[in-house]
Amino acid sequence: MTEFTVAVACNSNAILDANLLRSPMIAGGDVPCHVEVGAPSASIAYNHALDATTAPIVIFAHQDVYFPLGWEGLLRQRIAEIAAIDPNWALIGAFGVGLDASHIGPVWSSSLGMIVGRVPMAPVKVQSFDEMVIILRRDSRVRFDGALSGWHLYGTDIVTTARQMGLNAYAGALPCIHNDQFHPALDGNFQSCYRAMQRKWAKVLPLRSPIVKVSRSGLHLYRALYHTRISAGFRVEMAVETAISPEDFARRCGWADLRPCATG
Repeated sequence: MTEFTVAVACNSNAILDANLLRSPMIAGGDVPCHVEVGAPSASIAYNHALDATTAPIVIFAHQDVYFPLGWEGLLRQRIAEIAAIDPNWALIGAFGVGLDASHIGPVWSSSLGMIVGRVPMAPVKVQSFDEMVIILRRDSRVRFDGALSGWHLYGTDIVTTARQMGLNAYAGALPCIHNDQFHPALDGNFQSCYRAMQRKWAKVLPLRSPIVKVSRSGLHLYRALYHTRISAGFRVEMAVETAISPEDFARRCGWADLRPCATG
C-alpha cells in the first residue's frame, strides 16, 4: 500500500501542470496523484477521491499548490511529532487558525505576495484550515460533508467535524507554495458557504476561518465584504504574477530543498 496519495479537484489542466504536478514527489513518481474533474463541490470531489484511493494518508491539495523537494519527508516528521502526543489525530494542515485565533504556517501566497503564518516550534491544535492543503488520516474515519455545496470553508467544516468526534486537527511547519491568483472580492459562492456554515454549526459558533469569523449574526461577513472591496486596489499591488515558476518561489523563500541533508 502506498504511504501517501495526493488528491486534487481540477478545473484547469494548465494550472495543474504548472504547479501541483511539478512537485518533485509527484513528478518523480514517489507519491501518486488522484485527479477529480467535474465535481459539483470540493467536498464531493474529495469524498470521491477517498473512495477511489487506499493510502493511509491522503493529502488534499489545490491545483495551484507546489510541494518543494523533500516535502514528503518533512510530512513524515510532522506526523511522527503529532502521533507521539496524539496517536488518534485526524487532520494536519499547512496553514491553520489556532484555538487562540493565531495564524499558523508558513506558506507562500502569490495572491498576497508574501509568506504567511507563524512558524510553530511544535504542532499546534487548530480550529480551521486554509483549504490549500489538508492532510487526512484515513483511519480517523473523518470525511467531508457531501451536502456542503461550493468551494469555500470546507477546511473549517472538516476540522469542526473532527473536533465534534473527539479528534484533533493540527498545523505544523510544512512550507509549501500556494501560487494562487488574486481575487478582488469574496464572491457569491463564498457567501453561500458562509450561510451554510452558520446553519450547520449554529450551536458551536463562533468559528474562525482563515478569511473571516463565522458568527451567528453574520456581521463579520459584512465587514469582510466591505474590507475586501475597499482594499482591492492595495491588495492587487501586493499580489505576485502566478506565471513565475513555483520552483522560483520556493528558492526565494529558502525552501528549494527541504531534505534534512540540505539544512544540516
